[in-house]
Amino acid sequence: MLKKRLIFTLLYDGTGFVLSRNFRLQRVGDLSWLQKNYNFENTARSIDELIVLNVAREKSDQNSFSEALKSLSKGCFVPIAAGGGIRTIGDAGLLLKSGADKVVINTLLSTNLNIVQDIANKYGKQCIVGSIDMKRGLDGQFVQYVDCGTTRLSEHPRSILERMKDGVVGEIYLNSMDRDGTGQGFDFDMLDLLPKDFPKPVILAGGVGNSSHLDFGLRDNRVDAVATAHLFNFIGSGLESARNNLRTVGHRFPTWNYVDID
Repeated sequence: MLKKRLIFTLLYDGTGFVLSRNFRLQRVGDLSWLQKNYNFENTARSIDELIVLNVAREKSDQNSFSEALKSLSKGCFVPIAAGGGIRTIGDAGLLLKSGADKVVINTLLSTNLNIVQDIANKYGKQCIVGSIDMKRGLDGQFVQYVDCGTTRLSEHPRSILERMKDGVVGEIYLNSMDRDGTGQGFDFDMLDLLPKDFPKPVILAGGVGNSSHLDFGLRDNRVDAVATAHLFNFIGSGLESARNNLRTVGHRFPTWNYVDID
């Protein structure tokens, strides 16, 4: 059995960290609050990757976000993927220089794939996570949104995923806007949009409320990683408990060896 990944996603709005429910944001606290309640040197031992997204609705301040990323990455020894507001190769480079190992790209996948290709050419496609936010329309069919969920695309998500099959991204982050922050569990129907024999690793997000939801996600053979962005459901030792529960029911995760450096 291949090892899968447990991912924690943090949402940053330009001044602090926020909760999201159906892409409506509620501010929670700043870096000090996050460190007090999560102590990332310990939290990082319970996850396989950290994703940090800049979800500011106003014009994104990449410099401010990069400074927050630098502070957050201190003492966090798992891979970090960062994104939100990336519009140029310079934006991607800034995040990679600020502690990110990968960049998460959403809007550019649909508006300017040439820039995504430029980022891949310079840094390698393995460092690009293609993020797709989708929700159901009135007819029950999935539609995709970009620009922090404010702009609906006419192109069907299936077409975009088909383009990503042999495209310039290293993996895909599928996020349900309908389930976002609800704690009702994943929307597995999103996975039915994947092309047959999709070769890229798939991260499933949106809807996690407890470790059983993570378990169900990891049991799907189309899923390589599960992600949760719900700060309060996994506060304190919540992520450690979830990882232990998942191991108990048979899931295998990468093993990280930590060395304390004085």
